[in-house]
Parts: sequence; C-alpha cells; structure tokens
Amino acid sequence: MLQTISILLENKPGALLRVTGVLSARGYNIETLTVAKTIDPELSRMTITVAVDDRLRGQVVKQMNKLINVLQATDLTDAPGVIREMVLLRVRCAQESRTAVLKEAEIFHARVVDSSIEGFALEATGLPEKLDEFIDVMGSYGEIEISRSGSVAMSLETKKLRLQPPVPMSLSQHGVPQAV
Repeated sequence: MLQTISILLENKPGALLRVTGVLSARGYNIETLTVAKTIDPELSRMTITVAVDDRLRGQVVKQMNKLINVLQATDLTDAPGVIREMVLLRVRCAQESRTAVLKEAEIFHARVVDSSIEGFALEATGLPEKLDEFIDVMGSYGEIEISRSGSVAMSLETKKLRLQPPVPMSLSQHGVPQAV
C-alpha cells in the first residue's frame, strides 16, 4: 500500500539524504518525493509517497522522527488532508482532434499553457488517480510527453504542531559531534 508521509525538517545539507537513506536501506520504494522551503526559510516541508506494508506504516514514521534534522513526521495516509499533484502534458494531435482535446482538458480542469500547430501543452492539478485518467485520455489523441510533480500533502487536522527543538550539538575536543 502507498503511504503518504509529511515531514517538517531543518533546511540543511544532508537532511534529504538522511530521510531517503533510511527508506532505501530498509528496501522501501519511494514513489514520489517533493521538498520545498516553508514560510520559515530554515525549515522545509517534505512529502513522500512510499510503498510500505500496512503493518509497518507506524514504524516508518517512528524511524523518520528519530532522524537528525527531522522536527516532525506525520502519516497522512488515512488522516483528513489534501493531497495534490501537478502534471505538465504535451500532446501532439491532428488538427481535426484539437477541439476534442480542449474539451477533454476542460473536463479535467486542465489549462492550456502553450499552443502550437503541432498540439498543446497542458497543466492539470488534482488527485494522482485523476491525473492518471487525464494522461490516459490525452494519450488517445496522439503522442504525449509528461512531467509530474509528485504528491504535495497537507493535514486538515486541527491539532497544532508539537515541535521539539533539535538536540544542541557541540564538538568534543577530538572534533566529534556530541549532544550538549
């Protein structure tokens, strides 16, 4: 089953590598991964969709919460939330099918971002399953090329974040980091 995890982490070099390293070391396949700064430029929000056995979902989040630079990891798989993905799609189509392509794009709430005599470049945002359908429909009109963003998720639960500051580190007299 696919698990969606939202992680708030410090925006520091190596933070992404630590998170993905834990997942790959345990043999979990990352389906999508997106990362961007938050309002606070020292923090980033990461959304990971990973293929995990249902029995191990809680363990994955616990492992993420133990990592250096991770302030909070939350499982959004079954929680109230919003999950969206974006796809950019270029479709090359014959002149006689251009109107049909535009109508289909409208049904999927896609917008035209570029048009040429060869076809269209379209942008669509929505649930990953709906975007899969959009891609299938557009593929029936001609040759397509796609680029997907990966999932971005946000919890709709009313509880506040309970952040714990990272453990302060200092260097020992031998240059090895240690907790203060």
